[in-house]
Amino acid sequence: MTRIYVFGNPDLEVDSLPLRILPELKKLLPEIEFQIVDPNDDWPCEALAKEGMVILDTAVGISEVMVFNNLDKFTPPPRVSLHDFDALTNLRYLQKLGKIKSVKVIAIPAETKATLSDIADRVAGEIRRFSLPL
Repeated sequence: MTRIYVFGNPDLEVDSLPLRILPELKKLLPEIEFQIVDPNDDWPCEALAKEGMVILDTAVGISEVMVFNNLDKFTPPPRVSLHDFDALTNLRYLQKLGKIKSVKVIAIPAETKATLSDIADRVAGEIRRFSLPL
């Protein structure tokens, strides 16, 4: 079964969209295993070194749902202290260490006027389009 890791913070409206569309996504794509994770927790790196990782998360600076096939398109935020060690930094670090083979990010715009149902439909469409072994 294909697994998609879902990032998001339920306490921040701008970062909670992946979590809010998750019930609808599970209905639209019952063959996919969606796993909510903290982006800075430990992940099953042995499996990820072989299989790669598919992530659903919000992104600032986009206006529609987009799929990124690597981390190169993302601009890191400014860092002032170790508290600024964010998901992108963690992913790049794990990839550099060889702990993650590849990363594909399904990005939802942080600000959108679309309904949750419309966003879930768009995300499901993108998941169906890229080549996962469904």
